[in-house]
Amino acid sequence: MHYFLALDAGGTKTECVLADETRELARVRTGTIKRMRVGADIARANLESAFQQLSAATGVSLQSITATCVGTSGSSVPLVTDWIRETITSLVSGELIISGDEDIALDAAFRGGRGVLVIAGTGSNVGGRTRDGRFTHVGGWGPMLADEGSGYWIGHQALRSLFQAINARKPTLLQERILQHWNLTDFHELVAVANAVPAPDFPALTPTVVACAKEGDPFALEVLERGGRLLAGLALNMIEHLREMEGPEGFELPEVAFIGSVLHNVDYVRNAMIDALHQVHPSLHVIPEAVDGVEGALWQARHLVLPVGTSL
Repeated sequence: MHYFLALDAGGTKTECVLADETRELARVRTGTIKRMRVGADIARANLESAFQQLSAATGVSLQSITATCVGTSGSSVPLVTDWIRETITSLVSGELIISGDEDIALDAAFRGGRGVLVIAGTGSNVGGRTRDGRFTHVGGWGPMLADEGSGYWIGHQALRSLFQAINARKPTLLQERILQHWNLTDFHELVAVANAVPAPDFPALTPTVVACAKEGDPFALEVLERGGRLLAGLALNMIEHLREMEGPEGFELPEVAFIGSVLHNVDYVRNAMIDALHQVHPSLHVIPEAVDGVEGALWQARHLVLPVGTSL
């Protein structure tokens, strides 16, 4: 019997799965293990807690693990990968692979195959893979340059729309609700907070913007739908990149999948993105549910050791 560990290491949480060749045996969620976010002691404690819970739930010893895959952003950064490699190998037996978060998400959706993946959480970008396995991406240039449709972008753009409404003397729920969120008394304080260095937590404003949109605020709704259209634009750019890489002759539209807290939770953004994609390519297939990145990490872990052609 082979046992496999899969980790999707995000900026605020880590999803962990223990499985055998065919079944997921247990899943737990722990705090982040990203060394760019927390110190080594906290990251290791989070990891040990998750592993202890998995072992207790399944009765499987960590020294019985055949292979582990950790998916994380910053997979090319030595601070990230060196710590993961050293810590995982000190706790768990077997082989180890460290992959990018885009790679495991693509494999969660397409199992090593061709496709387009739209990511929108705190940040955003789009990854794509050709028929022959080449990877490319668009977007993902950070909050100051891009990250369209992300939580950061939504919070920042909502503030811009709020002040456009103030300039035009038009009412918007955003003013009252954002003041409440940041415990401020007037928009002069809001100006100071919004322009502070370092920047405030713009992504945390996303639920407030969504709540205003649900109550019919046109400024909030416009921000969310514009974010969805911009994400669609990135996905359309990716489709054209794949067309160039594969060649236009006989080109078939790839499937599109999505992942991330914004696209998973915010209907306005997701629906606007899908509608904009279908306006350009009516036959394009968008996988209707958000993919689960840790499933891609599990797929990779299994493929380290299981024979080619094994049904997973």
